Amino acid sequence: METVDICRACGLVQRVGQLQPGAAAACHRCGWIVSEHKADSLARTAAFSLAALILYIPANVYPILRMNYYGAHSENTIWGGCVNLFRDGQWVVAAVVFFCSIVIPLCKLLGLSSLVVTAHLGFARHQRERTWIYRLIEVIGPWAMLDVFLLAVLVALVKFKEIATVLPGPGLLAFTAVVVLTILASSSFDPKLIWEQQRKPS
Repeated sequence: METVDICRACGLVQRVGQLQPGAAAACHRCGWIVSEHKADSLARTAAFSLAALILYIPANVYPILRMNYYGAHSENTIWGGCVNLFRDGQWVVAAVVFFCSIVIPLCKLLGLSSLVVTAHLGFARHQRERTWIYRLIEVIGPWAMLDVFLLAVLVALVKFKEIATVLPGPGLLAFTAVVVLTILASSSFDPKLIWEQQRKPS
């Protein structure tokens, strides 16, 4: 079945035939990828999402940083950091860290999981709502703040090197894995699968 697609690079409207899994169609004018059929989209998205959900628990339970300051030992988790920021009056920073490090990753994983399940079961209803979920996942994706978070940890490691011993904890590795796996899951999902059942003849 042919579809009409618009090239995001040059704006050319063109017809694209049905693609085989793993194939992509290039723009006739500029060569930009107009459409692609991701191979094993549901399986790869489900695998990445499940792995991220499993690691989400240790990422929030285990300490992110371990610090030794003149014999005093302390460990900090993401949630503990949010609580400390809130107690110190840094409500805005605490809210940003809470939503970007705890709420948004979980919402992305739950949204991707629901899209995978409904597409696998062949649900032919609520395609518009499911498309909104996918668009929301794409919008909130950059707010995972992996680069900012890791930069903050790096600054702490450098700044406190002379007066304290600061070491990354197991929670940091789990948190990094969650963010990377979530990015892979989001990029693996093919949104065309949401509308596939509607295009099939009844």
